[in-house]
Amino acid sequence: MAPKLAVLGALAQDEHLTRAAERAGVPQPTASRWLTDLSEELGTPILVRDGRRIRLTRAGKLLAEAAERSMNALEAGLRQVEEEVDPERGRVVLGFLHMLGRSVVPELVRGFRQEHPHVRFGLVQNSRQAVTELLARGEVDLALVAPPPEGDEFESRVVFEQELIVIVPSTHRLAGSTQVRLEELAGDDFIVLEHGYGLRQIHDELCARAGFTPKIAFESQEIETVRGLVAAGLGVALLTHAELTPPQGLVELPLTPRTSRRFGLAWRRDHPLPPAVRNFRDYALRA
Repeated sequence: MAPKLAVLGALAQDEHLTRAAERAGVPQPTASRWLTDLSEELGTPILVRDGRRIRLTRAGKLLAEAAERSMNALEAGLRQVEEEVDPERGRVVLGFLHMLGRSVVPELVRGFRQEHPHVRFGLVQNSRQAVTELLARGEVDLALVAPPPEGDEFESRVVFEQELIVIVPSTHRLAGSTQVRLEELAGDDFIVLEHGYGLRQIHDELCARAGFTPKIAFESQEIETVRGLVAAGLGVALLTHAELTPPQGLVELPLTPRTSRRFGLAWRRDHPLPPAVRNFRDYALRA
């Protein structure tokens, strides 16, 4: 049945029997016979002639749509089988936070591909909430987020931590301090990431623990935008150390007590990982 459906799917693209047969890799008489067989099995025509071309009937179009879905599922199954047979040529789909795209993820992928040069990667960057949802739906194999996702459907391991600091404008009253307690900023305007980002969740939890509700002046989707707004004197922020030289006009202050955010690599608990994905997970947990 699969070869017949492949011919039908190819025919649906431009309704040209010769090209459909070529794409399916079968002789045209064979393709024509298969389509006739499908019509007989269904008990209704699936194509009609329209001049020199062939046009799918409504039943034929419905069957072609179902054929496309079936072929997509078959291709996904073939991919899993191929990876099971040859994990060195598998594919890993990794979801991660935007901020990890500068160095962390490239270094992980570079190191892994030195050992497994033919493994392919799909890289998906988004907020913690979005990446976690993609993981739950099976659209990414692994998720590198902070904090690690909760829930019985996930399993995760902490792979590294980053110290959290406060950044303030260079004109701020605390700019000359050697360290700062978060509650000292209770009256300041805060610049934060939007809800759905892991750092926003951590920020709100730490402020609640410090006994105050922060005054939110700006919400952003990018950490570098937050830094720029702080440097412009528009508020303060809770971030991690800048990987590059931070913009002029701001000061990084250590928090006391020292606080950090944990990055975890997560996967779905009850879904066996393809070998290539499992190999990359194990490498990342060792790195």
